Amino acid sequence: RLGSVVAYLTSAKFLLYLGHALSTWGDRMWHFAVSVFLVELYGNSLLLTAVYGLVVAGSVLLLGALIGDWVDKNSRLKVAQTSLIVQNASVILCGIILMIIFLFKTQLLTLYHGWVLTMCYILVITIANIANLASTATAITIQRDWIVVVAGEDRSKLADMNATIRRIDQLTNILAPMAVGQIMTFGSPMIGCGFISGWNLMSVCVEYLLLWKVYQKTPTLALKSAKVEESELKQLNVKKESDMKPAEGVQLIVEKDVTGFEPQQEKEVGCAARIAEPFVTFRDGWVAYYNQPVFLAGMGLAFLYMTVLGFDCITTGYAYTQGLSGSMLSLLMGASAVTGIMGTVAFTWLRRKCGLIRTGLISGLAQFACLILCVISVFMPGSPLDLTVSPFADIGARLFKNEPLATMASPERVFATGLPNLLNGSTTPAYSDPEMSPEPVPLISVSLLFAGVIAARVGLWSFDLTVTQLLQENVVESERGIINGVQNSMNYLLDLLHFIMVILAPNPEAFGLLVLISVSFVAMGHIMYFRFAQKTLGKQLFVCRTPDPKAAPDSSPPGNTSTV
Repeated sequence: RLGSVVAYLTSAKFLLYLGHALSTWGDRMWHFAVSVFLVELYGNSLLLTAVYGLVVAGSVLLLGALIGDWVDKNSRLKVAQTSLIVQNASVILCGIILMIIFLFKTQLLTLYHGWVLTMCYILVITIANIANLASTATAITIQRDWIVVVAGEDRSKLADMNATIRRIDQLTNILAPMAVGQIMTFGSPMIGCGFISGWNLMSVCVEYLLLWKVYQKTPTLALKSAKVEESELKQLNVKKESDMKPAEGVQLIVEKDVTGFEPQQEKEVGCAARIAEPFVTFRDGWVAYYNQPVFLAGMGLAFLYMTVLGFDCITTGYAYTQGLSGSMLSLLMGASAVTGIMGTVAFTWLRRKCGLIRTGLISGLAQFACLILCVISVFMPGSPLDLTVSPFADIGARLFKNEPLATMASPERVFATGLPNLLNGSTTPAYSDPEMSPEPVPLISVSLLFAGVIAARVGLWSFDLTVTQLLQENVVESERGIINGVQNSMNYLLDLLHFIMVILAPNPEAFGLLVLISVSFVAMGHIMYFRFAQKTLGKQLFVCRTPDPKAAPDSSPPGNTSTV
């Protein structure tokens, strides 16, 4: 028994989990802390945080396909090591710059009328954005490629590994911000910067070693398709309406050793062609993504990002306006993590019972049914819904009267500075101006809202895992990087649209309308997935059966475009 435990702890699968846990822990600490740091630096204003979020979303949207193409064109170990080093080095450098700013902010303000400090802000946001792009490359290569190779041909093992990765994500999403928040609360932002820089310095060495061990224990990672043959391109770009037999679907391709591949003599390329190459790659990536047999499933997942029904800064900010304390909100976030983990368990069970595609259908129905509670909450007592109130009326009135705007505290800042309140149960005011504090309101509406959001995460994470595995199984290996890069771009695009939606209607009275729009986009996403499932399974769509664990999760009847 001891031997089996040792064998598991030294297996490639466990080492991959451990490396992902370290990487994700550092990521979550940094993403949480950088927003708080930017708020602290800019006089408790959300301006720098908003600029940072816009830059990050825009960069991944524009460069997602190019990052994926770079992942495809280089060996797995080189991609993983390069992205790991760039990501951690960027965070370390950013932390050092932030420490310098915190130490010498007063002096920097006097240099060249504050332009030196402004350049420091720009430098911090730029380097932090580079770290995020490197993190995107790491996620694509490890979670979309390495994990498939380590699992081999066993799709049940792949499903279990995907679920375990998501459980790690759920735990680190809660624990990492709490840890760094404690350090910043009982220490200082500068100590927080130093801790994160030190953590990344130590973590990068361990992660590098773990990657190397996984690579050594999995010889097939050294094999990678050098290019896509013409026949494979035809399969990849097959039109949705064409009739094919199941045997003619997307097949696994023969792997070729990248190290032994000798490219043909490249022709001299002109300067104009080199300049146009990134744009061509961008276009080809999106075209290839559109022509994937799982395109509608991927679009369905992306549409779920167009929502305010999550535990982001928007929903938590709304909760504060409705009178929820920091302690209560922290408990709700913990509950959401628990239901997220339940979703990963439900995914593995449903997949064994009903197959992969039907799991997505059941998960989608479960999520939408729970979100009905959010719709009901909009019309319940305590809901501030009032569409007659102009979103910018209060802002305009105060600007014309030359009065200072009441600034609502950033949820990240409240969470970081209010962690002691979690222990003693005291409340954190939503507004810095006492006169603007909302009067007590019935909690029926906000209670139903968060009940629906928390319960829906079971279906959400099960659906997310379903689409993730569909992309892993059905995208040809030599295109995994670019297709998943475009998928990330789509996710960020819809996420960016949801922030724009909030900017257009920022007042609490309009939040109910945002809830209704969000539920509508979730419904459209699941309708797209239903259409994908219908085209793939046909009349067998609602026939639930127990699949062969190592076989394809669902079999396609004649006339469908792919074998999923």
